[in-house]
Amino acid sequence: MNEYGIKSETASIADNGLKHVANAYWNLSPSELVEQTIIQEEGLLSDTGALAVDTGQFTGRSPKDKFIACDEKTEKSVWWGEINIKFSPEKFDKIYNRVCAYLGGKDVYVRDSYACADPAYRLNIRVITEAPWQNLFANNLFLRPTLEEIKTQVPDWTILAVPDFLADPEIDGTRQANFAILNFTKKIILIGGTAYTGEIKKGIFSVLNYILPHDKHVLSMHCSANIGKKGDTAIFFGLSGTGKTTLSADPERGLIGDDEHGWSDNSVFNFEGGCYAKCVNLSKEKEPEIFNAIKFGALLENINFYEGSSIVDYENITKTENTRVAYPIDFIENSVEPSIGKIPKNIFFLTADAFGVLPPISKLDTGQAMYHFISGYTAKVAGTEVGINEPQTTFSACFGKAFLPLHPTKYAELLGRKLKENKVNVWLVNTGWSGGCYGVGSRIKLAYTRAIITAALNGEFDKVHFETLPIFGLEIPLACPNVPSEILNPRNTWDDKNAYDSKANQLAAAFVKNFEQYADFANEEIMAAAPKVIEVA
Repeated sequence: MNEYGIKSETASIADNGLKHVANAYWNLSPSELVEQTIIQEEGLLSDTGALAVDTGQFTGRSPKDKFIACDEKTEKSVWWGEINIKFSPEKFDKIYNRVCAYLGGKDVYVRDSYACADPAYRLNIRVITEAPWQNLFANNLFLRPTLEEIKTQVPDWTILAVPDFLADPEIDGTRQANFAILNFTKKIILIGGTAYTGEIKKGIFSVLNYILPHDKHVLSMHCSANIGKKGDTAIFFGLSGTGKTTLSADPERGLIGDDEHGWSDNSVFNFEGGCYAKCVNLSKEKEPEIFNAIKFGALLENINFYEGSSIVDYENITKTENTRVAYPIDFIENSVEPSIGKIPKNIFFLTADAFGVLPPISKLDTGQAMYHFISGYTAKVAGTEVGINEPQTTFSACFGKAFLPLHPTKYAELLGRKLKENKVNVWLVNTGWSGGCYGVGSRIKLAYTRAIITAALNGEFDKVHFETLPIFGLEIPLACPNVPSEILNPRNTWDDKNAYDSKANQLAAAFVKNFEQYADFANEEIMAAAPKVIEVA
């Protein structure tokens, strides 16, 4: 076995059972990885210098094919079910050995990296990949140790990502040919049958979602975070389409990170060293920070070029709507280094309520914060499918249900404890519809939402009176700078008040129904914050 690049004097992938690979390329630079990809005809350069690749059959994660080894460490602590599927340790060992045998005589790419910008929680990671561009992704998304650190770094966790190895369900115990398996005892993430790089990123996120709350009492969060000129930290939670990335990208504030963070007793810190941004309909006018980050060293996934050119057509989604770009966080001009902020002063739960029921902004008490955190609500607008004319409710616990190894109430109770220990404002912000549901009302103007966020960050709501919204019990400010006061109470924007009450009851009932799956584990404070369905005359 030949080895190339910089590595620790004691580092060897033979420790991982990979004794018979042809070449192990250690910690190659981005330019070397780009060169390898082009030589192997697995990617092309765009006109801006970014490397463009296709991930093949899988252009997104496959949640039904994600497993966790069930052993003495995890059997009683993991939230087992449709999110976390049991996998026997014996089957893990068997498929791992088969993957190692498959790699015999093949080249692999090895990267030493780490997660968690706060040194107190640093998690050293070794990523071994079959393709060079997968290793570029790991370089971009995880934090990058110095050359001196690499020489002594010992991995806490190892990721082995082998897209061309296809599992045999009858032999390996998987559902189909692709899989992602976490083993918390051996500290290995095994990924096969899929080249979608998001499995690498979210594998480590799932690991941190277990060890930080369970072992360190640190709240792991699927959120973006930024910091003001006075050092005040803000956190933004929200599912796809709610504005999490757009609203946290504020030229007046430094970006801590766009997706994954931890909240310790002393800090909010980024788990990652980069961003994995969506590219669909991307333009310089709408999202200049992301657009300008697509340069040499960035990795584009599953995009299309304009015919006969190397110019990316961001509106072309014939391969997938989930087109992506991965780049180091310092490709964003206003990112902060290191990616750490103080205890948050403001937390925003973003929801695009297509029913037009929730107010543009409301202030949550601790119980409500925990309840809405567990609910993780947004709504998707009616699509083009025949017969679907109403918005669809979407609930994702803690705004990241797919990545939670522990029961959602564990994260919510940790959030509640931190809110009580610190003076933190929690806001529910509706970036969706007003004056009626989708198809009747109109979407709240982005300018109004930005003004609302700015007012909250500047403490403007400390100066105004609030009223309580029936059913949901939300506290609504009566005034906000640069926002028409008449839109702050959503009921006032509907021509038919009875129609609003009916729709509010409908949404409240959906909240209550969704929460039934968590009620047995939720404390009284959380349950008391549930919306109250009322009779409409």
